[in-house]
Amino acid sequence: MTQLQLQFPEPVQGTVDPAAGERAKSAGMARAAANTPVEWADACAAAIELMARRGVVFQAADLIAEGLVDEPDSPQRWGPAFLRASAAGVIEAVGYAKSKRRTVHSSACRTWQGTADYRRAAA
Repeated sequence: MTQLQLQFPEPVQGTVDPAAGERAKSAGMARAAANTPVEWADACAAAIELMARRGVVFQAADLIAEGLVDEPDSPQRWGPAFLRASAAGVIEAVGYAKSKRRTVHSSACRTWQGTADYRRAAA
């Protein structure tokens, strides 16, 4: 029996709107940031800054493992925290690794490192 394979042109026209995706992402991040407890946001920012000064590659789980910040009430709190630090020039994305958090079953997780400028200024 011959098997036929369905093929689509790359990309399928009309199915992906990158601008709409970015708008939805920005709106979701803004909602998460607006609903994040100030105490947790401040503690997370301080933890990210400490890890950035160290110059090591890290992910959100490392902040918890080091005892620098507690697990947030929602995992949606992480994105805005790292986005703020990145926009401020504190950290930069350096790749992806398996998440160290047991609750996410080794899914892909962005890794970060303090920027050279931030490390120099903090020294």
